[in-house]
Amino acid sequence: MIGPAMQKILIILMSLIFLTAAAPGRKITNFKLRDMNNKWNEYSELKGSKLTVIDFWATWCKPCIRSIPKLVKLADKYKDQGVAFISINVDGNRSRQKIKPMARSLGINFPVLLDVNGTIKKQLGATAVPTLLIINEKDEVILFHQGYRIGDEKSIEKEIEDYLHAQK
Repeated sequence: MIGPAMQKILIILMSLIFLTAAAPGRKITNFKLRDMNNKWNEYSELKGSKLTVIDFWATWCKPCIRSIPKLVKLADKYKDQGVAFISINVDGNRSRQKIKPMARSLGINFPVLLDVNGTIKKQLGATAVPTLLIINEKDEVILFHQGYRIGDEKSIEKEIEDYLHAQK
């Protein structure tokens, strides 16, 4: 039997492991997922030449649904500046038929990949949805953001702008 003090230590250690999974500075390894048309896609083929924005979302997640139109606008704004957006749905198989119509109704104009088993979600440390990562051209996480509140898109845009201006 583990005592209360040891339980607290274990909880803290486990939390640190999850928090550092995709912490800023952490390198992302290539991964492969199917899209809504069942075609395999590799991260290395989809990533931007300067930045990649990965958004984990689910059809049942209201904050996700509110944030996606803001991301669509950002994707439009930065599409010719070496910034790629990738959407990763984490609904699993049970809601698979809802994903394509919802993505269409939300106007998602970038790849929608399906993380059916949650493997990539876990690998990148996304413990909640929405989770957004901004990754530089060296595959290093420069922003890890969980949740969504109105106005979050401004700080995300600022991060993109700051990075692009620093590269000039």
